[in-house]
Formats: sequence, C-alpha cells, structure tokens
Amino acid sequence: MCAIEAGKRGRRIVVLDHAERAGKKILISGGGRCNFTNLHTRAENYISANPHFAKSALARYTPQDFLALVNRHGIAWHEKTLGQLFCDRSATDILNLLLAECAAAHVRVACGTHIDRVERNGESFTVTTNRGEWQASSLVIATGGLSIPKMGATGFGYEIARQFGLKIVEPRAALVPLVFSQKDLDRWGALAGVSTEVTAAGEAKKAPAFREKLLFTHRGLSGPAVLQASSYWRPGEAVRIDLAPGAQVSTPVIAGARRDAATLKAALNEVLPARLASAWIEAAPPKGWSNAALEEWERGLHAWRVVPDGTEGYAKAEVTAGGVDTAELSASTMEAKRVPGLFFIGEVVDVTGHLGGFNFQWAWASGVAAGQVA
Repeated sequence: MCAIEAGKRGRRIVVLDHAERAGKKILISGGGRCNFTNLHTRAENYISANPHFAKSALARYTPQDFLALVNRHGIAWHEKTLGQLFCDRSATDILNLLLAECAAAHVRVACGTHIDRVERNGESFTVTTNRGEWQASSLVIATGGLSIPKMGATGFGYEIARQFGLKIVEPRAALVPLVFSQKDLDRWGALAGVSTEVTAAGEAKKAPAFREKLLFTHRGLSGPAVLQASSYWRPGEAVRIDLAPGAQVSTPVIAGARRDAATLKAALNEVLPARLASAWIEAAPPKGWSNAALEEWERGLHAWRVVPDGTEGYAKAEVTAGGVDTAELSASTMEAKRVPGLFFIGEVVDVTGHLGGFNFQWAWASGVAAGQVA
C-alpha cells in the first residue's frame, strides 16, 4: 500500500521481500479468504501505549476506501459478524489486487531478497542485499512482528529501529491461545473441542470484555473471545469468563418444585454444551439448595476466573503486540522524528488491532500515510 501510494506520486519504488513469494501472510489469513477490513474500525479497536496515535491514519484511509478498491477490481466479498469483510473466493484476490496496483504504479517487487545491512549516508540510505546494493532517500520498514515464524517472521524491524536509536515497546504474542495450568488441564482438558459463546476479559483495569465463542483445546483455551482477551493478558493475571452471558440458569430451579443436581444440570444444559455443563456441575456444585446458595452458584458461573500458565507463543499468535514506540514516530506520516526519511508502518509499530480485520486496516492506513510523503 505504501509502495502503491508513493508510486502514484512518481517516486521510483522497490519492495524488498525476503520471502520467495509476496503476501504469504495474506494468503493464510481468514482461513484463506482474507478478513481484509472491518466496517466498524475505530481507534478504540487498537492497543497501544498511545491510544490516540492511530487516529490520524485511520481517519484519512478508511475501510470504505479499501472496499472501494476491492470493488474496482471486481472482487466478490461478504460481511460476516461484527463488520468483518471477507473475500467470497480466496485471499489470492487481495494479493493480486495489490500486485496489480503495484504494477500500475511502476513499483518493482523483488522477492527472495535477503538484507545484510542498512546504513545511512548523509541524507540517503544504503541497503546491502544478496542481490546487490540499493540507495534511497526514503526507507520504509514494513516487516511485521514475530508472529508465525514458520512464515518467515523475524525481529528485523525492531533491529533496524534499535540501530537508529528508536525505542521499542517490548513485543509479546497477541491474539493467541492461552495454556492451562496443570491443575486446570487435569480438570478441563477432557473438554477439548467443546465450544460455547461467552464473555471474556483480561483482568487489567481497562481491559474490554468480548462476547464471542470460546473453544477448549488440548492445552487450554482458544476461540475468538479468548484470543481477544489474550491481547490484554499479562503473566500471573487472570482471565475472567462469563460462561452464560445474559442467562439466569438458577432461576427456574429456584422457582421450581425440585432443587437437586439433576434439575440444575437440566437447566444448565439449556445454556451450555452437555459435556461442559456436566463438567461444571462436577467441578463447581452449589454449596446447598437455598436461594442464597443457588444465587452464589449463579455468580460463579458468570465469573469463572482462569489464571493461564502462559500462551501458545508466537508460533500460534495472529499478531505481535508492542513494537516501535509511537512516541518516536509522526502520527500523520509514520516517519521517525529523529531520523528523517526512515518510516515504520503496520504491525512493526506499537499499534495492535483486535481480531476481525482491524490489523489489515491498520496496515492499509499506515501504509498510505507513509506513501503520501515518503
């Protein structure tokens, strides 16, 4: 996106990519259909040490702007839940769109290019690669984070930032499955494959709650609700989970003629998958059958507190939180304040979107912001 925008201005552009094929992460995104944006994109959908940093770029290049580009290329798309837009056919359509736009803007894309070093000489940069040297007045780092190393992810962008004296907000895996402690694994591990709608939130004071699906895995918890909460989680903290959002399971038991485990389990089966309902009754039975005891049990159902042992790490993380400190960059251009001509865009910056197309929209918007001036 940055190259396309700069190319439109008549700049001579080359995209250096160490992968043998462009857009490898695009091709695996959204289950192969690329969740290319989200109609409800706002700055509040992003995590950053500076929650206001993303506002400028996002306001100047919106989901509707990218959607207009998608429509111009005749790509069929559909909206899933919560404003998420996907290709009808394949993520390849988005990659082909970008490559076609690059070609139209006379942008050269050089795959299989491994960078040995980057140097600054006066007002220009020299990039030494396995395919020779490149010199340019503007250098844009769009290398992403550490997520999914098998796809070629590295910390190269952070290394360049440090080389030029820029601060880094400590990277961490985000939008990532959580791993149970051994105690919880022994208790809940048999539920692998069970999924249910919950509300999940990190324990941090300002961590938002997400009402989406939870999935039990062989090692812990996953699913959209947990992935969202994981971006706010820190080691030692809990994740708070409402297993029955909007439901009052104990009400018919309190109002009914029978108060026993079978009646309570039948009521819980109306809300949760049968295996989870049975496991919950066994692990957390009511302390009695009085109104007060049942109400206390109900509160526990809506406030399951899980302290994960960790995450599945960068291998399973959809994105990397943290990155180049936004205090080092111009919010309108993405240029390093202390290093003229050096730009950082996309995931390498300390701006991390929620699940659902927000990270792609940040990539498009930050790329355009830099491309308009680089």
